[in-house]
Amino acid sequence: FNAAAFAGASTAEKEGGVTLKDIETMDDAMFEPSIRSFAERGYDLIIGIGFAQREPIERAARDFPKVHFAIVDARVDLPNVASLLFDEHEGSFLVGAIAAATSESGTVGFVGGMDTPLIRRFEMGYEAGARAVRPDVKVLSNFVGVTSDAWNNPTRGKELAATQYRRGADVIFAAAGASGMGVFDAAEEMDRFVIGVDANQNWIKPGFVLTSMLKRVDKAVYQVIRDAVAGEFKGGVQEFGLANEGIDYALDENNEAILTPGVQAVADSLKKQILAGRIKVPDYYLKEAP
Repeated sequence: FNAAAFAGASTAEKEGGVTLKDIETMDDAMFEPSIRSFAERGYDLIIGIGFAQREPIERAARDFPKVHFAIVDARVDLPNVASLLFDEHEGSFLVGAIAAATSESGTVGFVGGMDTPLIRRFEMGYEAGARAVRPDVKVLSNFVGVTSDAWNNPTRGKELAATQYRRGADVIFAAAGASGMGVFDAAEEMDRFVIGVDANQNWIKPGFVLTSMLKRVDKAVYQVIRDAVAGEFKGGVQEFGLANEGIDYALDENNEAILTPGVQAVADSLKKQILAGRIKVPDYYLKEAP
């Protein structure tokens, strides 16, 4: 996720007109001081990666109205903030369908990182996609934790995945940040499939990564930077989904032998139906609070 954002920013820098500076904080408490430091030093555009930076970005944007800001995965309703949002539930629906259509056991799994509405959105879309092609499919689901440490615990991710594989899952979707690397290790060791997230992770364990749910954070970050360089920065919501290729599933030389043409056809048919409005993917963000 963060690597994809940096890749987009680096591409924009290579094209010229950009001086890029990035900070990777040790904990969430450092977000706001870092953001304010950039603003005070006169940076033209400050980008926060992840929903945890919503409030720090909002407070800084109010205090520095002439500075442009952007945030990924959160909405800030200020004229100097671009909110870069993704239809993760639709991409998760597609890989859920791929998982269920591929599964021989009739059981698939989901391992999320931090238990947040965003990752619940992935989970809900994934399960809906699986049931769209296989109504009787069994979906196992676990989260690594409830704090930000849940993104960086591959040992726990591996434990959860191994348990799901032992319970019969033969495909697991890992939406867990660095914790997902543990799921990849479990897939390889137990000869099962894993589905990657955000970037194309098919290359990590070729032959075991069935596909990856692409969330083109790189594309969104690149575009907001180029807009700023061109003097065309726009505040407000910018949405990235299936229609503008901000969301998709990955097919390349690393998974073309295991993602069968029949399963690809199922996913592509569902994609067309979503785009045509014939399928409405359930969205956790619109779910009524219990």
